[in-house]
Amino acid sequence: MLPEIGQFSLILACILSLLQTVYPLYGVQTGHQGAIRSAKVFTILQFVAVAFSFFILSYLFLMNDFTVGYIATNSNSALPWYYRLSAVWGAHEGSLLLWVFLLAGWSIAVALMSKRLPAESVARVLAVLGLLSFGFYLFVILTSNPFLRTLPYFPIDGRDLNPLLQDFGLIIHPPMLYMGYVGFSVAFAFAIAALLEGRLDSAWAKWSRPWTMAAWMFLTVGIALGSWWAYYELGWGGWWFWDPVENASFMPWIAGTALIHSLAVSEKRGVFKSWTVLLALSAFSLSLLGTFLVRSGVLVSVHAFASDPTRGLFILGFLVLVIGGSLLLYAIQASKVKSRGRYELASRESILLINNILLIAALIVVLLGTLLPLVHKEIGLGSISIGEPFFNRMFSILIVPFALFVGVGSLFRWKKQKLSDLRKPLIVILLLSVVLTIAFLLVFAPSFTWLALMGVFLGFWITAGVAYEIYLRATHRHSFREGITKLGNSHWAMSFGHFGLAVMIIGITMTQNYSIEKDVKLAVGDHIAFEHYDFHFDQVKDLNGPNYTGTVGVFTVKHDLKEIAVMKAEKRIYTVQRMPMTEAAIDAGFTRDLYIAMGEVLPDGAWAVRIYYKPFIRWIWLGPLLMAFAGLLMICDRRYRGKKVAKETLEPKATVLGDKNA
Repeated sequence: MLPEIGQFSLILACILSLLQTVYPLYGVQTGHQGAIRSAKVFTILQFVAVAFSFFILSYLFLMNDFTVGYIATNSNSALPWYYRLSAVWGAHEGSLLLWVFLLAGWSIAVALMSKRLPAESVARVLAVLGLLSFGFYLFVILTSNPFLRTLPYFPIDGRDLNPLLQDFGLIIHPPMLYMGYVGFSVAFAFAIAALLEGRLDSAWAKWSRPWTMAAWMFLTVGIALGSWWAYYELGWGGWWFWDPVENASFMPWIAGTALIHSLAVSEKRGVFKSWTVLLALSAFSLSLLGTFLVRSGVLVSVHAFASDPTRGLFILGFLVLVIGGSLLLYAIQASKVKSRGRYELASRESILLINNILLIAALIVVLLGTLLPLVHKEIGLGSISIGEPFFNRMFSILIVPFALFVGVGSLFRWKKQKLSDLRKPLIVILLLSVVLTIAFLLVFAPSFTWLALMGVFLGFWITAGVAYEIYLRATHRHSFREGITKLGNSHWAMSFGHFGLAVMIIGITMTQNYSIEKDVKLAVGDHIAFEHYDFHFDQVKDLNGPNYTGTVGVFTVKHDLKEIAVMKAEKRIYTVQRMPMTEAAIDAGFTRDLYIAMGEVLPDGAWAVRIYYKPFIRWIWLGPLLMAFAGLLMICDRRYRGKKVAKETLEPKATVLGDKNA
């Protein structure tokens, strides 16, 4: 009975999402205030309905109801309860239900937290979100229903969750990633609503900016969690493989990064409006493209969901309608957008524009590198491979000018900057960067490479630029101690965001240039010296988990004859699927990781063992965490908690779309 109730609740949510779209738009068109206010009511009811459906599916997983086909395929009675819960979104059907649940969550957040916005604008935004929800509800109900029964015959036990997903990282990684994907729908809805209303002004950018930043923040954390999971779970010590599905999450992140900078300029200076709207449409469109790539069956990846052609065609059709419709509306209205601000070539606006162009160039590189092999194969030209060397080479070229501009961009003034005033700051930043780079490499680099020199220099260039800009801002009118306390959240958000980028660049540089790996044959009692460390293979123990068996290799690690760690690397066999899994042993440190992965046992009883030395790899994830913290600071800025804005005071009439006096 419960699965039927869950399905009914899902159908009810679908109907409510359609009402959330149609009735408020009717109210806006006719001026009917009751219909306008109904947008929030339908949004709340839709959220309650889909939340109830999601709760029922979660409960059925916890209760091991194997009469439901989705549960029988992706769970098992021996599975720990927390993995049974995460199994809700462990495969295609449940992850789609999580998607629509989060979309309803973002919608109700907009409904409840937009009291200071004009009611007509909120109604349009919620109507667009309702239309998106309606499309996804149809997709779930018609092609991906998680409540379908296996009756009258059903298995006594389930086939178990994919062992790759039986990990803490996969409990939190997909929800975070989806929060980012789905969150960009709010920026998309604000852009569509603004185009429908015919107003693209600074107030629109101010409304949209915190929602966009929140989505970008979640996506940043989600990607970092995915990278961290791939590093320790897959047993190969990597952190980014340029897998097509990884790229599918990276593309909307790049577009979102460009969007949050463009929104800042549109809010402060009233320029880049057309650019900003196009980026808002692109960020969510790329999220949908990622959904198509992962679920259509066109990709073979450890991250992809196996899907049938029907699902792929449905997503492709929905993708064409959403992207095509939004771009058509943009094409009709964008030519009427007027920017009121003016700026010189030497200005902060120009620096931000250049960096956005570089970000879009990076986006095009990832897009072409991901899609070209698929297109090449589909049109009968054979298989081609575009892998890590291509992406690393292209990004190495693009990151140099991007980082250089990021380091000094905040020193430029709005509208116009006298270049002679930048002579002293540039000399100070350059000298500081050179000194820090040389000192850092002398201490931490075992050898010299030009790529390492360039990467570390760029990281310290950004860091020095951030520090010097804070110093200038703090001492502009006050003493440093007094002035630094008066810096606002938005300023600290910019500083932490750029510093996070610098930390990540240094981490990537050191990891890529100085990582060492070694494949060795070790028997119990053997030891090997590796990168100033001595690894002793102490023993092999049996391992018995709740739904797996295996062995544990115990290693003692010494440095200068002093024991620094006992590392336990596991080799598991999951009892239901008989799938072997490697659980690496990691001794984590701020400046390096030691990493051991067990291979296969050899005929003579020895083991194949792989050992890695990964310098500064933790900085790769520390950087995104600092960026996410920057996003949180920006969202908490008091400028976004002001009083209700009257519609007629949003912007001078000259900025209304199509105004002949603009």
